[in-house]
Parts: sequence; C-alpha cells; structure tokens
Amino acid sequence: MLIKILGSGCARCNRLEQLTREAVGEQGVDASFEHVRDMDAIMAYPIMTTPALVIDEVVKCSGRVPSKDEIAGWLRG
Repeated sequence: MLIKILGSGCARCNRLEQLTREAVGEQGVDASFEHVRDMDAIMAYPIMTTPALVIDEVVKCSGRVPSKDEIAGWLRG
C-alpha cells in the first residue's frame, strides 16, 4: 500500500501524517509513505486544498485532518 500526504509541510500536513502512521501501525498494514511537497505534483491530483490523503492513488480526503478512526476505515476498505 502506498500512502501519500499532499501538503507543504505545515502543522496540519504533519498532523495528518502522524495520525496516518499511527493508524497504519495499529492496523498492522504494510505501507510505504511519501510526503509530497512539490506544488506541481500536488496539482496533479483532483484536490482544491491541502492537506490531502491519498491511498494507492485514490484521494480519500482533502482540506482537513480526518480522525484516526476515519483513516483506519480507509485502510481496511
């Protein structure tokens, strides 16, 4: 599983990455992480605001930091 955090590295982006890493650890999922900070690469995704969470090239959310439970649901789904 490839997980991407899209964002400039602001506090919200970092919080999203932290929560996602915690959820991955709790679920026992084998995942690799990439924090995409390049604006051209971010603009390639259909999002309007960051931070955004992309799991296996599917945008799961953008513009907010979801709860860890919400992230865990996307990892299972």
